[in-house]
Amino acid sequence: MPTRAFRIAYDGTGYYGFQRQPDVTTVEDTLFDALRELDVLASDADKPAGYAAAGRTDAGVSALGQTICLETPDWLTPRAFNAALPASIRAWAATDVDPDFHATHDAVSRTYTYHLHAPPSDSLRSERERAVDDDRFRAACESLSGRHDFHNFTPDDHNTVRAPTLEASRDGDYLVCTVTAGGFARELVRRLVSLARDVGTGAEPLAKIDRALASDPLPGHEGIAPAPPEPLVLTAVDYPGLEFEIDSDAAASARAVFRTRRIERRTGARVAGQLAEGCGERGR
Repeated sequence: MPTRAFRIAYDGTGYYGFQRQPDVTTVEDTLFDALRELDVLASDADKPAGYAAAGRTDAGVSALGQTICLETPDWLTPRAFNAALPASIRAWAATDVDPDFHATHDAVSRTYTYHLHAPPSDSLRSERERAVDDDRFRAACESLSGRHDFHNFTPDDHNTVRAPTLEASRDGDYLVCTVTAGGFARELVRRLVSLARDVGTGAEPLAKIDRALASDPLPGHEGIAPAPPEPLVLTAVDYPGLEFEIDSDAAASARAVFRTRRIERRTGARVAGQLAEGCGERGR
């Protein structure tokens, strides 16, 4: 059978991360269940032949450019794959690859996007909120970019030297932080954003970055907590010379599904907003 790579998009808020885990629902488990339903994966098989995935996103993290590869029959197109997948996971493009292709090792870069809610000071509605200064946030991003040992930014205890590039742009009440590197240690992106946010609000000085990048471990009270996972998206995974063919029907299905989810969440935000604004305004 040919080996094929698929681009996978998913809303990660309902999953305990990408990688398989016992007793909880993950994206990878759900993909394998779909392949079993389609008789591509035998019921007693651990995983598909030739299988690999580009990245292991944390619980709550979503993806647009997640990439998996496996040996598959010719008829398994993204549209056919989606027939057995829940709406929260959509295959939308594919390409045939060499049998020795590896979705993890052959990727030369991965890009994550973090949507940080950071309204300007004149838009803050609570005295508890601290405005993020765009210039300070960008200065933090610049200081965190480049090759460093990020042992203070991850629970991993080895392979912590990375060379990310962080860029930020303002989009209304959000600072959109794009982080690109060849690979990432666990929770690295979320902790990078967390420290950049603290520098941006003035909660931490810019010099904290030099301290965090030094060889000494940070004491517990100075540790960098990861930013929440839900605003994070695995946006792209790059493979030199590889062009994916978009399945128009599958891509249209994905757009429809995620547009519906966007409306649902906007509606939920309006309801939560009414509750937040109304509590304590008047007694009954």
